[in-house]
Amino acid sequence: QVQLVESGGGLVQPGGSLRLSCAARGSILRINAMRWYRQTPGKERELVAAITNGGITDYADSVKGRFIISRDRSLQMNSLKPEDTAVYYCNADIVQYGSSIANVYWGQGTQVTVSS
Repeated sequence: QVQLVESGGGLVQPGGSLRLSCAARGSILRINAMRWYRQTPGKERELVAAITNGGITDYADSVKGRFIISRDRSLQMNSLKPEDTAVYYCNADIVQYGSSIANVYWGQGTQVTVSS
């Protein structure tokens, strides 16, 4: 059994910073890649940032230069804007012990609200 658990969300003023973490629990042999998504009511889930196990990163245009994804599965969010308000989810391709196949796992989400 594998679990991803996000933490670090909350309320922050515009221009502020937050650091989201994603804890991976269970019988994990390897994490091939992980991503952060976000979703607001009535909209599709949006890919925010991704990182491979080799450390190659990619970002949505809307967060480039402001967000940083790291190999410890964290997402540093700087210069936050009201439009960054959303539920943020971590997602990872995980290979469990005893398997050669990576399965995709999701966390339960953490709310980020940017407001004055």
